[in-house]
Amino acid sequence: MTGLEKIIKAIEADAQASVDKILAEAKEEAEDILSLATKEAKQDSAKIAEMPAFEVKAILSRAESSAKLLKRQMILDAKQQVINDIILKAKTKLTSLSDTDYFDIILQIVKKHAHKQAGIIMFSQADLDRLPKKFEKSLETAIKGIQNASLTISKENSAKIDGGFILVYGDIEENCSFEALFNDAKEELQDKVNAFLFE
Repeated sequence: MTGLEKIIKAIEADAQASVDKILAEAKEEAEDILSLATKEAKQDSAKIAEMPAFEVKAILSRAESSAKLLKRQMILDAKQQVINDIILKAKTKLTSLSDTDYFDIILQIVKKHAHKQAGIIMFSQADLDRLPKKFEKSLETAIKGIQNASLTISKENSAKIDGGFILVYGDIEENCSFEALFNDAKEELQDKVNAFLFE
């Protein structure tokens, strides 16, 4: 099982508990609002009883529609909160992995983003301090299949990022920090989490 698969399994377990709790609370609150709206409508029934039947029906229909819309919106908001929480937990999990798992994931990302030329890879100071001893050799092996690709680790200049790295090719910088990667994939991640949790 890869480091990424371990993260996904851990997140799935955390997510299911969060989903159940938040959705139950949202549904309960929505039901309370619907119940309150019905109660208020019954209390106003004396006034309403004096109105023509078609007006009464229209008022009740609008109240019911409003309550249902509010309930749907509350459940949608709760789902969005769960999705955002899960994505945030995934980012946090990545940065708190063991050095071995963390740098295995870094190598997978490097393989995907490396260019066919010589470049520099920049890490945060925290990541530079915990680089595995043979990481340069692992990095070389990871990009071996990419024609003309080579990366030198910048040890003097560190990147101001929380995790991941930045690739520098002359004047071109490719931000592969976890923050940037998650932002780039935000919609796709939200769709995947939504499909996993709610469909």
